[in-house]
Amino acid sequence: MAKIQVKQVKSAIGRTKTQKRTLEALGLKKLHQVVEHDDSPAILGMVQAVSHLVEVQK
Repeated sequence: MAKIQVKQVKSAIGRTKTQKRTLEALGLKKLHQVVEHDDSPAILGMVQAVSHLVEVQK
């Protein structure tokens, strides 16, 4: 399965609780932190939910 890299580019301050929990579920705790995940539908759905806070790199 393909891998994607997800990088947090905007702060979670002032965001809803569900958006903060989604970032945590992705493993993102700090700004400019990069994590690598499999390219699964569940991960892509989480990335889409917080797309305004993260960048995706293939």
